[in-house]
Amino acid sequence: MAWKWIVRRTRESKSFFLAFATICGVVPGVIGYGVMQLTNTRNEQLETHLRRSARPESLMMGQVNKERLAEYLGELQRKEDTNDRYVAALRGETLTRKPYVRIQPIPEQTHTKVDKEQKK
Repeated sequence: MAWKWIVRRTRESKSFFLAFATICGVVPGVIGYGVMQLTNTRNEQLETHLRRSARPESLMMGQVNKERLAEYLGELQRKEDTNDRYVAALRGETLTRKPYVRIQPIPEQTHTKVDKEQKK
């Protein structure tokens, strides 16, 4: 019943439609912003504890991501063409850190250990 009333009112009145659309967009945004502000704490003690107790893999991935981001931002600052990065990813290749050899295919996995075990 209420939904039919809202639909009829939005058809009849442009101002009601704008008010209803604003309420539907603004109210969830305000609630979401409030929840983010309440749940986002900057507790230095908690942050240092989490950094201290981090696993080595997490620390290594953080360092690798930081290096990759620095490399990518450097390319953007130098206005280099970065389309080959996406082309390489689509072909299953990875970029190298060598300045003149940007794309390097993923090396084939050797089955030497498996081959040796099968020969026995």
